Amino acid sequence: MTGTIDARPASEQHRTVRGHSAGERPVGELVHQATEQLSQLIRQEMTLARMELAQKGRRMGRGGGLLGAAGAIGYVGLIALAGTAVAAISLALPVWAAALIVTGALFAIAGVLALTGRAQLRYAAPPKPEVTLGSVRADVEEIKERAHHR
Repeated sequence: MTGTIDARPASEQHRTVRGHSAGERPVGELVHQATEQLSQLIRQEMTLARMELAQKGRRMGRGGGLLGAAGAIGYVGLIALAGTAVAAISLALPVWAAALIVTGALFAIAGVLALTGRAQLRYAAPPKPEVTLGSVRADVEEIKERAHHR
């Protein structure tokens, strides 16, 4: 303390903050404090969104790499299977007919897979930080609720 004695009762001394009683803080100070808190909240939510998207990106990268490797090995296996099917059918038909049958079957399978894949892509949701969006919605609701109670 500075050496001066405050002659006011203790109950009145505790209620005074920066020259204003606790319930009578200037509007400018309240607005400044609310703005700072909102800015901090937005920065925290952006950091959370960035972290969430980075984690999802790493998982998608690993998953995509593994699917690519599986596809390459599956492709080689399919070529071997097609050769085996041509060899087996050529025991009963001319080789050209056996190759034509196997080729037609492979194109039919490819067509079905392409149509199914296209349909799945139409219904795919864009990647978005769902946890962060939920948190932001909760923050907005909390701010609205507190604003209505004052």
